Parts: sequence; structure tokens; C-alpha cells
Amino acid sequence: MEFRLLGTVSVDTHVGPLPLGPAKRRSLLAALLLSVNTPVPVSRLTDCLWEDAPPLHARSVIQGHVSQLRALLAGADAAAYGVELATLGDAYALRSPETLLDSQRFEELLALAREQQDAHDAVLMLKDALSLWQGPALAGAFPGPPLQAAAHSLEESRLAAVEQLASAYTVLGEHDRAAAALRREAVVHPMREPLAASLMTALYRAGRQSEALAWFHRTRRLLVDELGVDPGRELAQAYALILRGDPLQQGGPDTPTDPVTAPPKEIRDGVGRQGTEPEPVPVQQGSAQQGSVQQGPVQQGPVRQRSVEQGSLEQGAGDQGQRHQPGPCGPYPVTSPADRADLSANGLPLTGPEARIDEASAATPTRSGPVALPPLVGLPYPTDLLPRAPRGFHGREAELSALTRAAAAEAPVCLVTGLPGVGKTALAVHWAHRNAGMFPDGRLFADLRGFSDTGETALTEVLREFLPALGVPPRRVPESASAAAALFRSLTHRRRILVILDNARDSATVRALLPGGADCVTLVTSRHRLDGLVASEAASAVPLDSLEPQDGTALLAGVLGTDRVLAEPMAARRLAELCGGLPLALRVTAARLAGRPQRTLADLADELADEQSRLTYLDVDDTSVSAALRLTVQQLPPDALHQFTRLGHHPGSHFDPFTAAALADTNPLVAAAALERLAAAHLVTETAPGRWELHDLVRLYARTLDPGSGREALIGVLDHYIATALAAADTAQPGGEPCFTLPDAFHRPAAVRDFTDRAAAMHWLATEREDLALAVVAARAAGLDDRAWRIILLQWPQVVWRVRDSWVPLLNIALECARAERDPYAQSRVLTLLGWVLGEEGRPTEALALLELSPPLARQAGDRLGEATALINLAVVEAAQGDLGAGLENCTRAIALAREEADAHTEMLALQHLARIQLTADQPREALRSARTALDLGPEHEEAARRALLLTVCGEAQLALGADSDGILLLDRAAGEAERAGYDEGAVQALAALLRVNPRADYRARYEEAVRRIADDG
Repeated sequence: MEFRLLGTVSVDTHVGPLPLGPAKRRSLLAALLLSVNTPVPVSRLTDCLWEDAPPLHARSVIQGHVSQLRALLAGADAAAYGVELATLGDAYALRSPETLLDSQRFEELLALAREQQDAHDAVLMLKDALSLWQGPALAGAFPGPPLQAAAHSLEESRLAAVEQLASAYTVLGEHDRAAAALRREAVVHPMREPLAASLMTALYRAGRQSEALAWFHRTRRLLVDELGVDPGRELAQAYALILRGDPLQQGGPDTPTDPVTAPPKEIRDGVGRQGTEPEPVPVQQGSAQQGSVQQGPVQQGPVRQRSVEQGSLEQGAGDQGQRHQPGPCGPYPVTSPADRADLSANGLPLTGPEARIDEASAATPTRSGPVALPPLVGLPYPTDLLPRAPRGFHGREAELSALTRAAAAEAPVCLVTGLPGVGKTALAVHWAHRNAGMFPDGRLFADLRGFSDTGETALTEVLREFLPALGVPPRRVPESASAAAALFRSLTHRRRILVILDNARDSATVRALLPGGADCVTLVTSRHRLDGLVASEAASAVPLDSLEPQDGTALLAGVLGTDRVLAEPMAARRLAELCGGLPLALRVTAARLAGRPQRTLADLADELADEQSRLTYLDVDDTSVSAALRLTVQQLPPDALHQFTRLGHHPGSHFDPFTAAALADTNPLVAAAALERLAAAHLVTETAPGRWELHDLVRLYARTLDPGSGREALIGVLDHYIATALAAADTAQPGGEPCFTLPDAFHRPAAVRDFTDRAAAMHWLATEREDLALAVVAARAAGLDDRAWRIILLQWPQVVWRVRDSWVPLLNIALECARAERDPYAQSRVLTLLGWVLGEEGRPTEALALLELSPPLARQAGDRLGEATALINLAVVEAAQGDLGAGLENCTRAIALAREEADAHTEMLALQHLARIQLTADQPREALRSARTALDLGPEHEEAARRALLLTVCGEAQLALGADSDGILLLDRAAGEAERAGYDEGAVQALAALLRVNPRADYRARYEEAVRRIADDG
């Protein structure tokens, strides 16, 4: 565990930072850490958390933050580190070993550095001290005056350390390093005179006199222009030192021996006079003169031509332009002594001029064309080793075009990657047949069997097929793999050949089989990403994803016939979707139907719809999706395999390292490493940074590997969602959580995502909404209703923010779960939120029926704040139905309950709605008083939505009282705050009130834009 003040205020643990939540909780922690092991009175904490007069409920807020911090520390096993957050009367103390606090370690390293006799040791310690800084001190905390002062003090210590480091560099004679360290700080603190003086001296000692003088004039101008003062004594003395040009002052081993030229008289006389100092001369940057590059004609298409000087394939030495015949009777191109050595060392005869080359000429490269061997008549080895073109190939035009573009480069390596069964081999072979004319000298194909049960193909085995295809008699193929590979590179040096290496497992195997010619194209397919091949050979990656539904349907039609597919178009599309667009699965499906003309596509689609048996149906003869996946999965290391099996039990559609860790009962760092390994094997897909997905069929296969761990994995991910949603709700709406108790046997995650602000928390709730709903369905199916209703209810900040966004079905499920649990607390909380949503949707009768049930249930559960919230929502609906008296009464009761519980958040909520009802009841003065009372209680700056609504009430009340200018000002302010916070409903309410009294065009435009955003989001 480590506490950080030198940067963002945080608590680091071995599984990541603790989710501290809002800025004021970080401020509280910072105040305690700045006085670590010393009691800090509540009064001082109050000064740290509020810049102006604190609200009446300040002590309650502090108590709440202390309680949250204490729970976070306990969850991180703080006691094992000797850390305790203690209550001591009217004060709190954070007890901790000082070694856990970065600011304490910083000061200790500074003190040790001052005691060092050796400047080298001092430099090392100072650099270690400065490395502890990760940004401005106390970042992320609310900047109350005491914390501002503390941050300033820490920054002063850091600057002193930088100056001390520069001094140590000076002792070592490393003046350039001293200047570099000082310059960074002088730029940030341009009017700090001692810093500027030290930098000038360091630059001068480094022999950079003009830069030192320029820095003085820059600083002097800033002081005169900004402060109206001349440079102080220290800065003036440094300037005078440089002007004197005393070489003895430069000191150190790097002292220049040439005398320093004295400055001109006009410069010496101009010190301190405006308009007489020279302007700094910019340092000249070295630049190379750019010459023009002659561009040759652009070659059209992927087929490249060679000049005669480069050794054309079309013209050999002395053959008068006649083309050689490729293939078994083709020539051995010999172009260098190394090539000749490769051939002669393996007993291959050389003919023509190369056979008579002498030792002297062997040292000189020749520009002659390739030299032919004697024809080997009747050799039965073909130059085309391609498998037949795949039948029923459809789609993939974008990938085919990408391969064509990649093949146009020089000696390209094209890498086709994807999960098992996605059609990598089919794509490569189809492209090869479609572009056969590009490769007149041969097309080679080898299945490297990188993912086979029988093991990989040996290099010598591959080369014993490749070399005879290039004209080498089998008896002359070298025995060793390295010699055979060298011969292969020599023979392909000046040919246009395609080499397909299918099912490669690693980059090393591919490198050994790369051809030697610039006009050769190598096409590699692999289930792994082969990043090493991209790095070392500049391979062009062409990732292959699942087929689109229309292409999947076309594939089925290619096997089954167009008429059969057209007879059941919807069933055909459903089959394509159930197969996940995986060509292997589609072909297996088509094979099951091809021999059974009486069977309908709809019948098979119904069978495949059952997830429990889908993989079984996708198995025919020796071809199956499970077998293809098994060959990849069996090569995973244990950690990645464990993670993969648990991912199969994920109820959602995507996951991040936190979710993956919860499923596998590990931490996010381990999970992230496993996900990277799975992505390299194309078993998971990263759809966005830190966001991953599983193909449906891969997920089903993963689930079969460890079915017994399903419930454990599900509970882990459900409790992860609860913990993360709690953190998000706490950050989005501090102090307003709808439920505080955790479910029985709660499995606390190893780490919980930390939300730094409201926007991040709301973004998580929005993006995870679909997966949270899927988790609820899975929880209900597993009988985990206590988890299900909590996951739904914890989305309440998003429900309030986007109230008309179809929340009723999900909240009805929460109500069913709460009733199944016979939990009055849960029932009351769900009824309160559901009733409010129904009221906002314009369904007051349904809302009233539910809300009347909520207060008694809350009283039964002893949930007084829940009762207050239920009364508020009931009052809102009663007022909307015209029963203003009942609404006023219930709001008044809610205010009393909130005050008894000393809960300012609920009291604010009650006052807000009381003010609105009073306004409706033609009591504008009372409404204004209630709204102002709520604003005085808060809200804090995080609660932009509530503030906008209260300002709207104040504005409308002022209009009703005849104070039009004040009312318009308040409503405009309310609309602006709502717009800046992204609270479109609040903006619409404020702007509608404005338009009733002032129909300005800009108000109308803003109103219509806010309405449009609500409609788009809905």
C-alpha cells in the first residue's frame, strides 16, 4: 500500500488504486496525510473541504467521507500495513508508517542527498526523489485554502530539489545537464529570479553565453512589463558575471579554453536601460538542404517490371531477349558469390559464363541475367502447388482489396489473421487463384500445421516440396534446413513467385521460409497475430472478421442452391446469425441440410437456437467448430486458459479487465495479461481500448470447458457490477445512494474501477446498461434475486438523468425480485423509483397506486430516509393530479424526517419539490424561500442537475412576483448550467419558462436543440 500526494491524491495497492470517489473525499484524505499520525480537528477538515462558509451539514458530510475511506482501507487490508483511520474525540487521525507516504520519502531523500560527500551519489538520490512526483501536488482534491497552501509548500520543496540537483551537476562539471534541469522549471516559473539566475549561470558555464544573456533579457522584460520592477540583486549579479566573461567562473572539466570575448561597450553601458539591450539571437538549428527527388512513372497494378540493369527475368545473359521457361526446366538464377556457394556446396552444376568465373571476377558483382541449368526433361514436379479454389466463396471484397494493395509493395509479407473457422485459408487461396497472372514463375503452398494435433510441419518437409517445384532434383535437396532455406532464397531471388504459408504458429517458422526475391509475395495465415513478423518483416496485417449476414446467406445459397434459400429468406438469415457469420459453421450447417432436401431451414434454425446443443449441431464428419477451437485452446498457457474458460460464463456481451478479473477470481493486471494472450490467438477481440468481446460460438465453446465453475463466475461478476455501480453512483451523486447494504456472502472484487468525476461515472453507467440488464436476467435464472434488484436500483443516477429512456420494464423486474426476497426495504426503494418514473412518463394513476405502497414498507424496514424519499415522490404525483394540499403535506413530512436523520441531500430534494408545488399553488414567495433554503444547504458542485432545477424554481418565482429582470437572469443561468452539465431535461424546463416571457430567437434555438438531443438519446 502506498499513499500519494505528489500528483493525484491516491492510495495505490498491489491490485491498483482504490476508488476514492469525489474530490472532497480526496481532500479529506490529503488533509489527514499531511498531518499523518497526528489528530486533525473537524474544524480544520472543514476548512480544507470548503472554500467559503461551510454548509450546515458539513460535519455529516465529513463523517460520511470518513466512513467511506475507512471501508475502502479495510477492503484493501490496510491493517496489515499498520494503517488505521481512528476517531479521537472531535478529531480524526490517519495512523500509518511514514514510509508509505510519498511526500515523506521525498523529504527523506532530500535530506540524505544534502549529507552526501560524493556529488554522484547526491545526483542519484535527488533523481529518485524527483521521480516520486507524478504531477502537481494534491491534484484531484478540492482546493480549499489550507490545501492550496500545502500544495504550494510541496511545490517549493520540489523546486529546491531541482536547484539542488543542478548544483550537484555543476560540481560534476555537467553544466548542460544542470541547464536542462533548470530550464524546464524556469519556463514554468518565468519570474522566479533565483531560478533564472541559476539557469543563466549554468548556461554560461556550459559555454552558451548568448543563450544566458538572452534569458536575462527575457526575464527582465517580464519583470518590467508584469510587475514594474527591475531585476533583483541575484539576477543582476549573474548578468554582470557573464558580461565580465571571467573564464575562471566557468569551472569544471568542461571549461572552454578559448577566452570569452568581452561584450561591446553599448551592451555594457546598456544594463538596466530600456531600449538599449540587444534582442536575443535565435539559436540556429542545423538543417540539411533538401534536393529534389526524381519520381519515375507510377506502376499500375501489382505486377512490377525490372530494368535490365537490375537483372530482368525476361532476359538472361546473352539470350538476345528470349524468355526463360519457368518451372522444372527453369534456370537457377545465380547473381553473387554467396548464391554460387549455396549451389556448388550442394552439388548443383553451374553452366554458361558463371561456370567459368575466376577468383578475381568472383569479387565483383555481375549484372548478367540468370543462367539456366540443362533442361531436366520430364521432371514431374509442378510449379503450382495451390489447392483448388474454394467453392461457394462469397464476400470479403474489402479484405481481397487489402491483400492486393499489400502485394504491390517490394518483397511483401501479407498476414491474414483471425479466429478458427473464419475463412483465412479460403481467402488466401481464392486471392491466389484470382491473381494467378501476377506470378508467372510459380505459386507455392504449404500447410505448416501450426495448430494440429499431429504437430507442426518440419521446415525440411516444406522445402522438399518447394525446391523441386523450382527445378531442383529431389536427390540434390540439401539435408539441413538452413542449407535448404538458403538455396530456396537463392532460387527465388529474381523470380515472381507467390508463397502461401498456411496455419503458421509463430514468426520464426515463417522467417525461415521467406523467399529472397523483391518480386515475390508471401501470404501467411495464422490464428495468432504474429506481431513479431510485423515488427521484423514489416508484414501487412489483414485481420479477418465474421461474415456479414448477407454474405453468410450467399454462402448457404452457394451450397444449397439459390432456390432453396430464396424459399426461406428469413430462416436463412437467422441461420447465418446463429452461426455468428463463421464460414466453417455455415458450411457445416449447409452440409447438414444438403443431403436432406425435405428438411426446412427453419427447422435447423430452431435446433441451433438452443445454446446448450448448438455446438453439437455444428459437427459433421471430420469437420466441427469445436475441433477447430480445441486446437487453438490446447496451446494456451494455464493463466490464459483459466481466464478463457471463465469468460464463457459471462452473461454480458463485452468485458474489460475488471470484469474479466471478477469472472476468474483474479486481479485486473493478471486478467489484462491473459486477455492480451487470448487476443493474440484471436479467441477474443478488442473492439475499443480496454473493451473486449467473444464470438458467440467461441463463448459457447469456452462454457463447455469448465461447466462446474459457472455459478462461482456468475456471482463474481454480479458482485463486481454491484461494487462498481456503487462507486459510480457515489461519484455521480455523492451522498444519495439508494441502497447501502451488500447482499449476503458478497464476494468483494480484488479491485474496483475508480471514477474521477461525474462524467466518467455516468459514462460507465450508460455504456454498461445493456450488459447490466443481461446480468440481471442471468441472476434471476440462477435464483440470485438479491443481486438482481441491487444491480437495477444502483443505476438510479442514470434513471434520473434519462428518465424517459424506457426504464419501466427493468424496474418491474427489480420489483419482482424484491417481492420474491420478501424484503420490505428493497420493495420500498424500487416502488419509489418506479413510481417516480411512471409519473414522469405521464402515467400518474399507475404511479400513485405504487407510490402509496412505499412509505409503509419503508417504515416497516426502519428506513426513514427511504420513507422521506417515497413521500416526496408521492407528493409530486399528488400535485400533478391536482391534490396540492396532500402534496404540500407529504413534502413537509419528508423534510421533517430528513432533518431528524441530519441528511442534507434528502432535505434538499424535499425542499426542491416543495418549492415547485408551492409555485403551482400560487405561493411564489414561499416557493422562493424554500428554493433558497435548499441552495443554502448545497448542493455541492457535483450536483449540477439539482442546482439547475432549483435555479429554475427561483426564476419562475421571481417572475410571479413581478421581478422580471431577476427572473430572466436566473432562468438563463439555470439553462446554461443544465446545458453545460448535459442535463437536457433541465435545460428544456428552464428554456420553456424563459420563452413564456421572452421569446428570443436564441432561446428558441437552444430549446429546440435540447429537445432534439433528448429525442436522439431516446
